[in-house]
Amino acid sequence: MNAVDYCDLCDLPRSQCIHGRPPSLPTAPAKALPRKRSAPAKRSVPDRLVTRRWSAPEAFRPLILAVLEQAGGELETDEMFLELEIAAEESLLSGDRDKTPEGEERWRYAARRARVALISEGLMTKSKPGFWQLAQP
Repeated sequence: MNAVDYCDLCDLPRSQCIHGRPPSLPTAPAKALPRKRSAPAKRSVPDRLVTRRWSAPEAFRPLILAVLEQAGGELETDEMFLELEIAAEESLLSGDRDKTPEGEERWRYAARRARVALISEGLMTKSKPGFWQLAQP
């Protein structure tokens, strides 16, 4: 298999990853009864600060780059997650250890999304499956 046959998010062959599976067939929508619409209520919603339950992928980008630089530019995926967990230990939010619907910890999913963004920006490369590698300057 070549690198094209591997998923960008989980480094597994597309035939084995959940991201490469075809979407399920849509079911017929239930018939809804017509509703009487009323005019929207006029009220002002105050701006409020949203508290995040888990970290955004952008939070892992500098950590990923720093861990890879310290490791010489390349790490195996399992080693990368171990080093990244140590580096991000104090900044992880309460929901980061919760599982996604696929069963992966949310911080790992966010780190994988950050990796995809770094690859698209040219800061990392997808040289071989199972490894995270910095792009050569």
